[in-house]
Amino acid sequence: MDKFIATLLTEHRGKCIGALIGLLVSILFITAGFWQTMLVLVFIGLGYVIGKSLDDPQFAERIIGLFKKD
Repeated sequence: MDKFIATLLTEHRGKCIGALIGLLVSILFITAGFWQTMLVLVFIGLGYVIGKSLDDPQFAERIIGLFKKD
């Protein structure tokens, strides 16, 4: 069983992560509702962008560039 799980996580990592994210989002839809789940996903996205900007200043410049009107 341990070998199966190790193989699953190494060879199919993206599929496993995608399935877990799908499970989490579906549980949120069922328990919290559509709009509350959308709000959580927006905050997760904003948190990612802020964290990525702190790690990589060039990323922040690219994001700001998307909103600048030249």
